[in-house]
Amino acid sequence: MKILLIGKTGQLGGELLRNNTRHEIHAPSREILDIERIETVESQIKDFNPDMVINTAAFHNVPACEEEFDKAFRINCVAVKKIADLCKKQDVWFVTFSTDYVFNGEKRSPYLETDTPAPLQLYGISRLAGEYYSMAVAPEQTIIIRTCGLYGVSGARSKGGNFVDNRIADSRQMKIMEISSEQIVGPTSTFDLSQAIFKLIEHPGLKNGIYHLVNEGEVSWYEFTKAIFELLHLKVEVKSVDRGGISGNFKRPLYSVLENTRGKEMGISLPHWRDALKRYLDGEVSKNNKIFSGRT
Repeated sequence: MKILLIGKTGQLGGELLRNNTRHEIHAPSREILDIERIETVESQIKDFNPDMVINTAAFHNVPACEEEFDKAFRINCVAVKKIADLCKKQDVWFVTFSTDYVFNGEKRSPYLETDTPAPLQLYGISRLAGEYYSMAVAPEQTIIIRTCGLYGVSGARSKGGNFVDNRIADSRQMKIMEISSEQIVGPTSTFDLSQAIFKLIEHPGLKNGIYHLVNEGEVSWYEFTKAIFELLHLKVEVKSVDRGGISGNFKRPLYSVLENTRGKEMGISLPHWRDALKRYLDGEVSKNNKIFSGRT
């Protein structure tokens, strides 16, 4: 399959490139393809003539979205709509990504793909708008993959690194740290997610619409942090803090675990979050991650 990949330097885009073994992937740099300049996307689609466009680019710095809401909608909504429109015109698949933050967390049990979204902050609103817009202009071509709490080898530059690596870095400076305990999530390894994505797009029964692809299980950020240090045998005291989901001038959902139903019907599931975390920390999927150098 010929795939045009948007966002190759991001956490997920980089993982897809590393783990690709069967497809011809064209992944232009941002200087050549910038989703805020839709003519560059159109040019690459026409030149490469892909079977599928995978868009991993997004503005996902949640606090920054509150301040730069115009940028959030320009990247997470308008650009996604325009790419979907191009894919419809060229009759190619369009895969784009969304977030657990499209939900408000009031359900308190894993969210299904069919549950009604109700985002609490501008980040979630902008991602949901992108979902609606792309499905409106290209319903037959569009696949939306919602996921949660990504961490992987590439980190997340817009957030200053991923959650796991940042907590390890913190442990070098702090022996006591406070971590929120009220948010229940399904943190997901980009390695496992990339494997699931390839299985999905290669499946003979692939259909359009929304998919939830996340590592199995649920955990609070406090419990997840404790698991990181326990697996690394680091002596750090982790104190739980209940902030009620409030972060600055916006609110995060208190429960945003996603349930993978459509993928499982196709035989596609991800391992449990603890298994994924252990493999990541063991270096099986992060051998070149310098943050682990010198670890005892």
